[in-house]
Amino acid sequence: MRTDTQAPARHAAGSHDLIRVQGARENNLKDISIEIPKRRLTVFTGVSGSGKSSLVFGTIAAESQRLINETYSAFVQGFMPTLARPEVDLLEGLTPAIIVDQERMGAHSRSTVGTVTDANAMLRILFSRLGQPHIGSPQAFSFNVASVRGAGSLTIEKGVGKTTQQRTFSRTGGMCPRCEGMGSVTDFDLSQLYDDTKSLNQGALTVPGYSMEGWYGRIFTGCGFFDPDKPIRKFTQKELHALLYQEPTKIKVDGINLTYEGLIPKLQKSMLSKDKEAMQPHIRAFVERVVTFTPCPDCGGTRLSEAARSSKIQGINIAEACAMQINDLAEWVRDLEASSMAPLLAALLHTLDSFVEIGLGYLSLDRPSGTLSGGEAQRTRMIRHLGSSLTDVTYVFDEPTTGLHPHDIQRMNDLLLRLRDKGNTVLVVEHEPETIAIADHVVDLGPGAGTAGGTVCYEGTVEGLRASGTVTGRHLDDRVGLKETVRTPTGTLEIRGARSHNLRDVDVDLPLGVLVVVTGVAGSGKSSLVHGSVPAGSGVVSMDQGAIRGSRRSNPATYTGLLDPIRNAFARANGVKPALFSANSEGACPTCNGAGVIYTDLAMMASVATVCEECEGKRFEASVLEYQLAGRDISEVLAMSVTEAEAFFGAGEARTPAAHKILQRLADVGLGYLSLGQPLTTLSGGERQRLKLATHMAEKGGVYVLDEPTAGLHLADVEQLLGLLVLQRRLPDGGLAPLGCYARR
Repeated sequence: MRTDTQAPARHAAGSHDLIRVQGARENNLKDISIEIPKRRLTVFTGVSGSGKSSLVFGTIAAESQRLINETYSAFVQGFMPTLARPEVDLLEGLTPAIIVDQERMGAHSRSTVGTVTDANAMLRILFSRLGQPHIGSPQAFSFNVASVRGAGSLTIEKGVGKTTQQRTFSRTGGMCPRCEGMGSVTDFDLSQLYDDTKSLNQGALTVPGYSMEGWYGRIFTGCGFFDPDKPIRKFTQKELHALLYQEPTKIKVDGINLTYEGLIPKLQKSMLSKDKEAMQPHIRAFVERVVTFTPCPDCGGTRLSEAARSSKIQGINIAEACAMQINDLAEWVRDLEASSMAPLLAALLHTLDSFVEIGLGYLSLDRPSGTLSGGEAQRTRMIRHLGSSLTDVTYVFDEPTTGLHPHDIQRMNDLLLRLRDKGNTVLVVEHEPETIAIADHVVDLGPGAGTAGGTVCYEGTVEGLRASGTVTGRHLDDRVGLKETVRTPTGTLEIRGARSHNLRDVDVDLPLGVLVVVTGVAGSGKSSLVHGSVPAGSGVVSMDQGAIRGSRRSNPATYTGLLDPIRNAFARANGVKPALFSANSEGACPTCNGAGVIYTDLAMMASVATVCEECEGKRFEASVLEYQLAGRDISEVLAMSVTEAEAFFGAGEARTPAAHKILQRLADVGLGYLSLGQPLTTLSGGERQRLKLATHMAEKGGVYVLDEPTAGLHLADVEQLLGLLVLQRRLPDGGLAPLGCYARR
């Protein structure tokens, strides 16, 4: 026997323990180079808009996914999303990346917590095997599958002859036939759909988008079912039925084949099939005004047919099981004894226990996925990774503690550490001090946001960050203390017997004219109390956590309504139409259609975007750029920062009070560095949150309801936001009472 006292030489494979990034220039990154240790927990910090997401998601994770996609055949790549190579000189040491971001889940009304996690699929199999009486396959318990029956003849060719056979077909589904699996039925207020004193040609319809100048007008005037020049109140019963309830009917208008359909079924398909949270604000306001949603009287809101509800296991049907809190459902499944179903029960129990472990045991499987907050949606997507056997992969998280009470943050931290300890690389974009504290490695970007950011201010340990003197280091130990003196309320808002969702006859008096904070652990009923008892309406301005949605044509100027007074100012100064100063209207460059770039589709390869040679990326026609306001054309104004534009429109020849007021609100929420024409798709989550806040500040109201306004904000940004709320700068005077569900701070 021989003992070797020398350490073995390091294997070549062991040298690849770093992710190397050199020359990253995505979005606002300024040619940065860093080395990230593998199989460690690395937290990326910095103020909102400093470039964290551009580095982690837009560079590292995007390139990892792109390289994986390239391993598939060209045929398969044609069905996959195309990803362009990020702006970076070198990326080495990448591993397969699993991205868990905060994007809201599909907001379709048929999507629930159970359907998106496959827990419903396992429950359906369980009831199809053990439920009594037995009613059919798992499809018989699905509210998305309708029962179908049919019969007919089938012609079969054999040799030189043909035979005809009679066949029948049936499929038992679990969908409630009355509400079609939606759980609610709708009742329309016809007086809100049209003005019966007017004819269609006089603009009787009040439905958004249903104008007589477009295609709908051509269909209504050419269908022949009624006279478009006759007031609706003079319609016969047959004509009114055709206008409101006509089944889809083929018609021909001006030689073009079209389909005419009654107004109500058309609205049900186009608007009511979507979740209200996913609607545009003006569409949502219309639906809330016109439509009354009531639980389906046949299924009681369970979405399921009577047969599906009749089959039970230990006295519980599938609708009752899905309505349970998940922690209670897990205990019920744990008590089931069926040796033949042991593998299925184990898999279902693992999924349910993962919900409880991650702090979502208060949800139920029938909860619509569109009602989940960003943090809840993110944690729900994390469930499938908890029991994964994969190692040496890169998990990328986008602010996983968003929406969590401090009581729940420790659970999330434990999960991140578990993923790391299995040999994975964990990259986290985060503002929460409790999560930054558990990092093995910290990368702080900044020092500012937008063009003032994009550089690495610090890289190293948490202790080094605390002593570094960077913006994050200075604010890392910030804690807001309680005020010694408080303002005197101007009144009270009485809430009595609140029973929305999990509330249990709550009685509370909310003081008016002061800053009110509603706190509690996630799922304790904060949003149910505030939003359920203080509905948005006259005198109430409500800002929820819904994400800002916009295309690359949308920018801060269009989203906030700032572009309208700017266009009007240019039009007045030059004596032309305001539409000329919109890149989405008459003033658009004809070559690129106002996009500023020309996109070339290369099938399974990434699309190529080239700057338009005609307008040189300015988006406007050359003749439009000849019109100026105080020596600036419209493209130069849109290239200004908010701070620069505030001074430009605040005085002198370009003075425009309406534009200046909006710009002041943007500056108040800390967005002075944004350029007016910057696409919304390039904004960070924190920037979008503040942009939405600035927009709601313009609304007149006595009560402001802010749902977690600090979500996605750096500690320094939170300090500025609190100053804005406490000092009430730029907010309308009188009776201010922000009721915020501040779960993070």
